[in-house]
Amino acid sequence: MKFQFKPLHKHDLSKYPDDMKLTTFTRWIVILFYFFISNSGGSKLNFDPKTLLNVKRVYGEAASQRVVALQRLINDNANASIEDKLYHVNRFFNQIQFKDDMKHWSKKDYWATPYEFLGTNAGDCEDFVIAKYFTLIEIGVPSELLRLMYVTATRPTRQAHMVLAYYPSPTDIPLVLDNINKRILPASKRRDLIPVYSFNGDGLWLAKNQGQGRQMKKLNNNRLWTELHSRMNEASTNER
Repeated sequence: MKFQFKPLHKHDLSKYPDDMKLTTFTRWIVILFYFFISNSGGSKLNFDPKTLLNVKRVYGEAASQRVVALQRLINDNANASIEDKLYHVNRFFNQIQFKDDMKHWSKKDYWATPYEFLGTNAGDCEDFVIAKYFTLIEIGVPSELLRLMYVTATRPTRQAHMVLAYYPSPTDIPLVLDNINKRILPASKRRDLIPVYSFNGDGLWLAKNQGQGRQMKKLNNNRLWTELHSRMNEASTNER
């Protein structure tokens, strides 16, 4: 099974079964999430003493030690192979417990920064993917080789899910980094995942179709990205 993608066009959704179509709410989440990634160049992981002190003050000593451990992982693997980088980053974040946004943040949808994810030691699938994405870029993996992939997970129950995909080359079957199945496997061996679309800073792709499509234009209503971007940039300076 080979996963193929094209830039998303709104009319393409009619070709899919009802359980794979996007609701209006989800479609806007995808658009906003896409612009979160495409505008993420100004947000980088920061490990200066002020950031660590702020994490400790807000979340406690154990949280600051988790951030220090992430910094150590990045430093120790700066010259490692990409396979080792994927392994260590995936393993590091998959130690964190899953908790959905409503229980965790009392919101239907909340994009936690990596600091908030590590600080609270919990998050949902999007938080795992965001943290892995930023960390792999920080550790030297080219962003164009990474895609955030929306899927339908069929086991243990059918549910919307997000994973991170790594493409050795644009035509290769991607490797899947997941918080449910914690082994890094080719997408062809993840029969429990039905790909719907994926995205990164270069575009947005709809699964299982070939050809070229229209790339979406920039929107001004990107509140979720603005909030997350602001929290990341102000993590070392603002008091909470």
